Amino acid sequence: MLGEVARLIQKARRGVVLTGAGISAESGVPTFRGKDGLWKQYRAEELATLEAFRADSKLVWEWYNWRRELIRKVHPNPGHYALVEFKSWFEDYTLITQNVDGLHRRAGLDDILELHGNIQLNICVECRLPDKAELDIDPDNIAQCKHCGGKLRPGVVWFGEMLPQAVLQKAFRKAEEADIFFSIGTSALVHPAASLPVLARQRGAKLVEINPDETPLTGLADYYFAARAGELLPRLVEVVSKEHKA
Repeated sequence: MLGEVARLIQKARRGVVLTGAGISAESGVPTFRGKDGLWKQYRAEELATLEAFRADSKLVWEWYNWRRELIRKVHPNPGHYALVEFKSWFEDYTLITQNVDGLHRRAGLDDILELHGNIQLNICVECRLPDKAELDIDPDNIAQCKHCGGKLRPGVVWFGEMLPQAVLQKAFRKAEEADIFFSIGTSALVHPAASLPVLARQRGAKLVEINPDETPLTGLADYYFAARAGELLPRLVEVVSKEHKA
């Protein structure tokens, strides 16, 4: 089946990839549910909200600094690097991710649609404008927005917040235009992201799913690979390279 997908890739002009938690799990990104120490007293839903930040911004930043440090210790895996190679295959390539860990950027992609934001970045809690990239925050002296003076918060989407509309609209537009769409390491349960591969398939794209377990998307996919992204994607890169040389 990899050969068939490789031949489809060669014919496609617009390629779109959606990644979920599965590809990050292969790099050892923790789920942040806090098994030890202070954080076992809290649920993520109690700290990842605007209300929590306004009530105790120091506590929230202590938790996010802990999360950032954990993520900095992990590295992109072969699946992340293979997706960088995808960029050379299409005239128009779009990578959409539900992950906030920034591993796709660290692998070498910079034009990414991050539906849930990026944990290493900061935005203003008041005006929502982005601030200096990857600025470390002191929980006892939280930096202020240079535009309005509001406190800086992590650049992620919290519970109860809408996804960034410009990013979401572009993701849907790219899904509609896709010739081939890859759903990788995502449960296909969390909306609106789960609607993207369905929309692409409805608009005529070939749909490829890569996930160790079947999902609600599996029956709709033209090709389903019950595999880990870090194992299958490098193999796909090799097959495409051989097809190109042939």
